[in-house]
Amino acid sequence: MKKTLLLLLFCPLLVFARSIVSAPGIKTLQVVVNNDWQSPPVMNLRGDVLHVSFDELSHDYHRYIYRLEHCEYDWTPSEQIFESDWLEGFNDNPIEDYENSLNTTVLYTHYQLQIPNERCQLRMSGNYKLHIIDEESDEEVACAEFCVVEPLMNIGLSVTTNTDLDVNKRYQQVSMTVRYNSLKVTNPDEQVKTLVMQNGREDNSKCNVRPNYTTVDGLRWEHNRSLIFDGGNEYHKFEVLDVSHPTLGIDHIVWDGHHYQAYPFVDAPRRNYLYDEDANGAFYIRNSDNVENERTCDYVYVNYKLKPAQYYNGATVVVNGQWATESADTYHMTYNENDQSYNAAILQKQGYYSYHYLLKDLDGTTHTLPEEGTFSETENRYQALVYYKGTGERTWRIVGYQQIVFK
Repeated sequence: MKKTLLLLLFCPLLVFARSIVSAPGIKTLQVVVNNDWQSPPVMNLRGDVLHVSFDELSHDYHRYIYRLEHCEYDWTPSEQIFESDWLEGFNDNPIEDYENSLNTTVLYTHYQLQIPNERCQLRMSGNYKLHIIDEESDEEVACAEFCVVEPLMNIGLSVTTNTDLDVNKRYQQVSMTVRYNSLKVTNPDEQVKTLVMQNGREDNSKCNVRPNYTTVDGLRWEHNRSLIFDGGNEYHKFEVLDVSHPTLGIDHIVWDGHHYQAYPFVDAPRRNYLYDEDANGAFYIRNSDNVENERTCDYVYVNYKLKPAQYYNGATVVVNGQWATESADTYHMTYNENDQSYNAAILQKQGYYSYHYLLKDLDGTTHTLPEEGTFSETENRYQALVYYKGTGERTWRIVGYQQIVFK
């Protein structure tokens, strides 16, 4: 019992990379590796390129600098190593690649950078934070988190709907193997930490699940109840490609004199499963011309409407996706008693978006809204990270990563 309690207390510290906007006027923070917009921001130490971009809602130039920071497995700063251990080149570099929006009703300036670049390269795997700072005010406006991997351990992942809770109904069960290869592991409880996720989500991730089998060569999880996930449902989706007419998932678009207002079709409870290809919460900025998307796409208010089976007294309904990087209340929905619906109007850049609804309880925990349904057939992406700290080493590295698509 004591061991279980300690594990539950410890688990919330091991979370996945989150990108956060902390200043008004900063929108559409994107953190993408190798232009793979559907995958989490996880890059190999050698050969991969991280792209970070965002908009500032004006045509006024701001001198932004980016500051890299190496972190431990729990995202606290790495204090036992020097900057020169993990960074080659210079830190605190200016973002020099920027351009003003073109022919948009909402003015903005698009900023972007990539890692590695001619000024700095990473030398060590692990968790990283990229702080974006307005040099004039010396205030942080956004923080992009990402993971860097040295593929020194092999990870095997598989998913089945034949679970220890039911068969082909609502759950999906992950099996995993980890092979140490040449790395020396004498005490896996102290030297190895694992994180398993579904669609990169933090609210239902599984951390440091005790393996069923431990050998001198590695670890194995088979029919482990702690690696059972709700199958969930396919994400909702829409595209705003042209403000003059509705496209995928949009009922209608109107101009209110100040902004374009886009109205996706009303979402209702989904009692049965129906396959619909989606992007599991990811988003992609584009318009119908698909040329210079980053500076020609306009901003519109997207008016979400959900008609649930009940009113959730004391809890908050939230619109959620990988694009939800601003303050939490931006995505909170308000209840309209007249038509018994939850509503939210969110300013978003033109493009493709996938999303789902979460329920936030009074204690701050979140889980999928019951109206979304959960089915074993649902297509999901599963990711696994392995952290390692060898005997005498001063920091945690990421030595394994794997992603599979279950469908």
